[in-house]
Amino acid sequence: MRIRRTPSKLIRPLIRKLHPYEPGEQPKESGFIKLNTNENPFPPSPHVLECVKAAVDDRLRLYPNPTADRLREKLAKYHGCSPDNIIIGNGSDELLEMAVRVFVEPAPQSFETLSPPPEVLGRHTVQYFLPSYSLYPVLADMYGALKKPVDLNPDFSFPNSAELKRRKHWNFYAALSYITTPNAPTGTPAKTSTLESICKLTKGIVILDEAYADFAPENALQLALKYPHVIVSRTFSKAFSLCFLRVGYFVGHPEIIKAMHKVRDSYNVNGLGQVAAEATLEDLEYYRKNINTIIAIREQVTHTLNVLGFKVVPSATNFIFVKPPGRPAQEWYLMLKLRKILVRWFDQPTVRDYLRITIGTPEQMEIFLQAVRDILNNL
Repeated sequence: MRIRRTPSKLIRPLIRKLHPYEPGEQPKESGFIKLNTNENPFPPSPHVLECVKAAVDDRLRLYPNPTADRLREKLAKYHGCSPDNIIIGNGSDELLEMAVRVFVEPAPQSFETLSPPPEVLGRHTVQYFLPSYSLYPVLADMYGALKKPVDLNPDFSFPNSAELKRRKHWNFYAALSYITTPNAPTGTPAKTSTLESICKLTKGIVILDEAYADFAPENALQLALKYPHVIVSRTFSKAFSLCFLRVGYFVGHPEIIKAMHKVRDSYNVNGLGQVAAEATLEDLEYYRKNINTIIAIREQVTHTLNVLGFKVVPSATNFIFVKPPGRPAQEWYLMLKLRKILVRWFDQPTVRDYLRITIGTPEQMEIFLQAVRDILNNL
């Protein structure tokens, strides 16, 4: 007798219900100015390109170093720590996902009818601010964890630990808390003292996701070397122009890093990515100039948009978060797209009135600003 199987029933119920993370739109036609995915508008340094080209040889048939030892050594020297404090990932997203597997227990179904105390709930909880990186709730759902979104202040600034205690929204027993700093999609920075006050009182793992730290006036990397339950996440994508090669890393206590190695894929970071990241650390002056240029353009565009009637959230990243005048943000997104300029609009309650705009080259931003003026003239 032939057994009929419905494909959907072969998929875990958890995955059937999952709403996947949606990356920024990738245009199918040429000619677009992409200001929607926070890519660096400047290329990798000539030194990096030379090193990558030189590595395209017989090595392509071999597996890369499984733990990216040379890159970890260079990063350890850069950050003043030990290679044992560092794990390399296929982009920081891979490591953010690994953290849920390592630190969070799936939630029992009985929690739907019971009300366990915070310390019990915490073992099964992934916690994050709202709005922030929309991957976090997807990772929680993927592994059957409880989600604990906590609102930022109305102006998108970070509450300190005293405010969180007073509001009773933050679960200080959460197994895993993600804090994007500076925040995305808003661009708002957090003072290291504010982050430290939260880390001190939180019992579980705290990941300070610092994808945009190089564009900010301060960072919290030392907290990962000071507190055994704190991890700092970094990437080579934003400041260092290596989105294409996907290289990120965590800095944390050696015991925590060792535990994460247990669930890491054997050869998770490709060899060309390792070569490019190593070469990047040999040419930091090139990137510091680019970073300073992006910050200067960000400030100029912020000033111009404010004059044109936009509400611009103060940013410490390579993008700005703006509330446009005259029409809803979604309409602005579509009007700019008609002019072949892509920005990011999020259809979520707390942010749907805003657009996120990546800082491009001076020429790209002038085209963007002229498009903005043309739209305003036709409203």
